[in-house]
Amino acid sequence: MKLPLTMFLLLLPCVARAAALDVTVMNIPDATGSIRVAVCTKAEFLQPDCGYHAIAPSRAGQVSVTFGDVRPGVYAVQVFQDRNSNQKLDTNFLGMPKEPLGFSRNPPMHFGPPRFADAAFSLGTQNSAVSVALKTK
Repeated sequence: MKLPLTMFLLLLPCVARAAALDVTVMNIPDATGSIRVAVCTKAEFLQPDCGYHAIAPSRAGQVSVTFGDVRPGVYAVQVFQDRNSNQKLDTNFLGMPKEPLGFSRNPPMHFGPPRFADAAFSLGTQNSAVSVALKTK
């Protein structure tokens, strides 16, 4: 069935446009390894793989990465400095991180990782920016 042109034009605004998301990672202690950045949905949060991910060379201070074409939705950014380049967040025998890490909205991490709601933000169709400060201990 073919839609008439007027019906097609009425439905056009319902198509979700994607936006660019700039993520600035701050408080990087040194240039060891790489910075791994992931933009995650609630279902992907704290998992090793998220729908949007990037790797940047580590540099003392800060680095920025841009994700183009991120669909509107609710996301959380999770970042860690992969100091030994093994592509995973290293933890001690208690499960505490041994590498610097951080989350969007910079929630406190007292006795474990934050909840998704504490790191979540809404992304619409406008380009946006998020900053994440790495925590070293």
